[in-house]
Amino acid sequence: MDGTNIHYPYQGEGVRGFDRFTGTHPPADLVALYRSMLRIRRIEEEIERRYHEDQMKTPIHLVIGQEATAVGCAAALRPKDLVYSSHRTHGAYLAKGGDLKAMLSEMHCRANGCAGSRGGSMHLIDKRVGMAGTSAIVGGAVPIATGAALAAQMKGDDRVVVVFLGDATTEEGVTSESLNFAALKQVPVIFFCENNFYSVQSPLWSRQPNRDLHAWAAAHRVAATRVDGTNVLAVYDATRTAVARARSGGGPTFIEAPVYRFRAHGGAGDDSSTGYRSEAERQEWEAVCPIAVFGDYLERRGLLDGTAAKGMEDAIAAEIAEIFAVALESPDPTEEDLYRHVYAE
Repeated sequence: MDGTNIHYPYQGEGVRGFDRFTGTHPPADLVALYRSMLRIRRIEEEIERRYHEDQMKTPIHLVIGQEATAVGCAAALRPKDLVYSSHRTHGAYLAKGGDLKAMLSEMHCRANGCAGSRGGSMHLIDKRVGMAGTSAIVGGAVPIATGAALAAQMKGDDRVVVVFLGDATTEEGVTSESLNFAALKQVPVIFFCENNFYSVQSPLWSRQPNRDLHAWAAAHRVAATRVDGTNVLAVYDATRTAVARARSGGGPTFIEAPVYRFRAHGGAGDDSSTGYRSEAERQEWEAVCPIAVFGDYLERRGLLDGTAAKGMEDAIAAEIAEIFAVALESPDPTEEDLYRHVYAE
């Protein structure tokens, strides 16, 4: 098996499927979804552009190409619902309402960062908006999120928990254990798998047998579905269904969203030249860029025009420039900060 059946764009509802999902969305909401994706993309691009300056003292894992999954999922959640994530954090953090100043300050190791300069890019947190935590350990957030869902169930909280994971995380034993436990206890958790087909530079076909990840999850007696990860409305619809199931006591859901990262596994730039994936493969996915395709759809419907799009771009650019300046001017941690958040008997 050469894996080509899973490398190329998922041919589901795809870019032709927006009309199916727009009926319950006011036009302003559709534009807001587009703006949220665009904002994440432009923030990521500026992080990438500045990264070589060596002011951000943290590894980075960009979500360029995967914006629709974060935005579509977060749009179906309430502020009190919790989100956990793996190392590729920026999209989920921003989509859930995380503070950009706190995020960029954290990436510059400043005292006012969202983790007090202790976490960097891979450990973003903002409890104010329900961004409960992230883990750079593959699969590390999965049992924690499952436990948080159990806690919400035991307390009678009307709260749903989402954990973002990648295709490689399905290979960790703790993921199977968490799926089993979630099914057994019927806890309100959504396992959201952003299947981008690679673990660092190892393709999915070289790591797993030829199978559908959502079918694998369903074998644990968990409701499971696959949705086009390039279609923000399809992602929203699937997440909303899963949220309703969880909130009504119907238990967990596993969502598999085929999607693609346009940049390297880590750091800035594209690493396709190393040979682990082809330029043609990346270009084929770029043809279904979730932002460009949704923007074209909104233009065809008369909901977005050139003037509005430019105004949006200008406002986002101004925000990014201002907050980067704030982050760079923010205070460094002091020696006294070493003793904050440290607990001992």
